Amino acid sequence: MPVPASAPAEALPMPSPEAQETEAAPEKENPVDVGAEETAAAAQPRQKSWLVRHFSLLLRRDQQAQKAGQLFSGLLALNVVFLGGAFICSMIFNKVAVTLGDVWILLATLKVLSLLWLLYYVASTTRQPHAVLYQDPHAGPLWVRGSLVLFGSCTFCLNIFRVGYDVSHIHCKSQLRLFFPVIEMVFIGIQTWVLWKHCKDCVQVQTNFTRCGLMLTLATNLLLWVLAVTNDSMHREIEAELGVLMEKFSGNETNTCLCLNATVCEVFRKGYLMLYPFSTEYCLICCAVLFVMWKNVGRHVAHHMDAHPGITPFHLHGVIFGPLLGLLVLLAGVCVFVLFQIQASGPVIAFQYFILYYAFYVAVLPTMSLACLAGTAIHGLEERELDTVKNPTRSLDVVLLMGAALGQMGIAYFSIVAIVATRPHELLNRLILAYSLLLILQHITQNLFIIEGLHRRPLWEAVPEGVVGKQEAEPPRRGSLLELGQGLRRASLAYIHSYSHLNWKRRALKEISLFLIVCNITLWMMPAFGIHPEFENGLEKDFYGYRIWFAIVNFGLPLGVFYRMHSVGGLVEVYLGA
Repeated sequence: MPVPASAPAEALPMPSPEAQETEAAPEKENPVDVGAEETAAAAQPRQKSWLVRHFSLLLRRDQQAQKAGQLFSGLLALNVVFLGGAFICSMIFNKVAVTLGDVWILLATLKVLSLLWLLYYVASTTRQPHAVLYQDPHAGPLWVRGSLVLFGSCTFCLNIFRVGYDVSHIHCKSQLRLFFPVIEMVFIGIQTWVLWKHCKDCVQVQTNFTRCGLMLTLATNLLLWVLAVTNDSMHREIEAELGVLMEKFSGNETNTCLCLNATVCEVFRKGYLMLYPFSTEYCLICCAVLFVMWKNVGRHVAHHMDAHPGITPFHLHGVIFGPLLGLLVLLAGVCVFVLFQIQASGPVIAFQYFILYYAFYVAVLPTMSLACLAGTAIHGLEERELDTVKNPTRSLDVVLLMGAALGQMGIAYFSIVAIVATRPHELLNRLILAYSLLLILQHITQNLFIIEGLHRRPLWEAVPEGVVGKQEAEPPRRGSLLELGQGLRRASLAYIHSYSHLNWKRRALKEISLFLIVCNITLWMMPAFGIHPEFENGLEKDFYGYRIWFAIVNFGLPLGVFYRMHSVGGLVEVYLGA
């Protein structure tokens, strides 16, 4: 019968509770296994794919190739500098074996090679597709390019005076001497034009060749600077000719080569001696610009940095006392400068004009030092954040500021030793001693003030897009409170920017910066365009000897002029960022 057959099927035995628990146990473990499998599956995409690993390998190889190119080009420049330095030292210590003409031939060869590379860079490298995709907005500011053109023009005029002086003596000198100034004028003209136009470039093609060309040009400018510092042949020749002219007027005849037209030669002599320091300053500026270009080769600038940042307008914001005090210093400096220059045009500079010159410095330098100390203290009271973003241009500015300060500080230390060892009780020597000590103090305090200001984030500076993107990508930990805090911060920054005249700290910084700007312009003008008392007072020259003191002054004074000019640029940035 069908019913009994189906009865056992319907009456299946029910499992016991223990069996139900045993059967349910694997079911409880299944979610764990599934979760582990999902976690492993989710971890699989996080592992680096073949494309990512290949791209990382290519990136590492590119970085290694870039470091190798920098190393090779640096070694090239080092070898060129050592070779030129060996020639110049041999010329100084053994004028028979190696003459000044041999050094000129070596430098002329380096100038021609540098000129060929500069022309190739402009005509070929920069015209290739994707050659200059980025530009460094911080490189080559207007004051650097303006100084490049100013000092380049003065160096060009210096070579014109030199050619004129040699032409006036062509009857008793070699015509080959005219060849070297002409090459230098062509080199200066083309180099100045290329650096003005391409100082912001971040070249992406022919990187190794570009690095080598930049280092070759930098080494050439460095050797020109070394030769200008150590070579006093032209100055000795001028002094010898003046001495011969005095003997000729007294009735003694000599066989020295004399100028055919005394009036024209006097113009050439004065122009050459006045413009001589500008050649060393021009070489230093070119070296700095070329080094920045070398660092930027192959560099990829972020998009928020690639766009030119908005130029903050230069407003006084109610700043009164700083410019007024600075103008008083400028007026006094111009008066002292004019009086000293009028006196220096005569045969002998009177004693009281040296007193006036050094007394002006003794009055101005401590005032500048106190202003720098006050500005550094205000920087410490500020609430602006430190700008920790890597910036090679700012790093180079700091290095140049510290390095250029060594020029005047070195002269000051040499003067201190000479005064203490000879006649420290005389009035002029005491003034020179006080001037040297105050000059060292002023350089130290001003460097502290400028470096501290450059590393403060300007209030008008926008937050980089990359940082904003990271902040937006991160999940807010406190929800709307974080967004509210960020909004309040932006609103407070906008308020401070709009009503900056209400902040006494910022106003004090602007007053101090403007005062120091005008003072540095004054102290830049006096040694740049005038006779140098450090060489004319005779104290250090008698103590160290003509050749040694000539090298010390020609090494330190151009660095001092460059320091004042560089300080003005740094102080302008501090003023705009305050």
